[in-house]
Amino acid sequence: MARKQAQKQLKDPTPTIIGAGITEQWYFKHLQTLRKYRVKVRPRYFGRENAFELVKRVDDVLKDQGLAIVVFDADVSQRNDQERQLVERMKSKYANNKAVLLCDSLPSIEYWFLLHYKDVGRPFYTCDEVVRELKKHITQFDKNEKFLKDTDWVKQLCKNGCLTQAIDRAKLQEEKVQKGQDVSYSRVYKALELLEKRKT
Repeated sequence: MARKQAQKQLKDPTPTIIGAGITEQWYFKHLQTLRKYRVKVRPRYFGRENAFELVKRVDDVLKDQGLAIVVFDADVSQRNDQERQLVERMKSKYANNKAVLLCDSLPSIEYWFLLHYKDVGRPFYTCDEVVRELKKHITQFDKNEKFLKDTDWVKQLCKNGCLTQAIDRAKLQEEKVQKGQDVSYSRVYKALELLEKRKT
């Protein structure tokens, strides 16, 4: 029985979320419960916001024949040359690896949350700028753990078709990026589409 279970895991590994911070951690932890996603969300896969640490965590997951979903903010790489080079190397390293799904957002994951409420085609240059706009919809939104660990904000993101709208809007933004337009974007929708297909 144990051997069959191990073989099944190798064929269909449970995705592991790897993220750069507590916002990503709590968001996916709440989705795991609210949307019944089959996914691993563990604190050890979250932490320092740099590409070097993300690569180490991805490699750990791959050593175990896992599937890594990497969620990170791209704004740091826009401001820091060294980080930009690390992110480019990370993207290049995993470009053809079907066991790694890179889901970056520019400037931050909060832009993904904002897309649940409105189609925002303009560029945002900082996370703070996005959070100010997001607070028009989630007035209490805060990046501290006390706020983030409460499920209500994620419940709000998931109701009334907001999640579907966010996915559609994120795809439109990605098309604009591919055309070379200067816009904010989020590829977090790729993680959500994958997890929806693999629901428990």
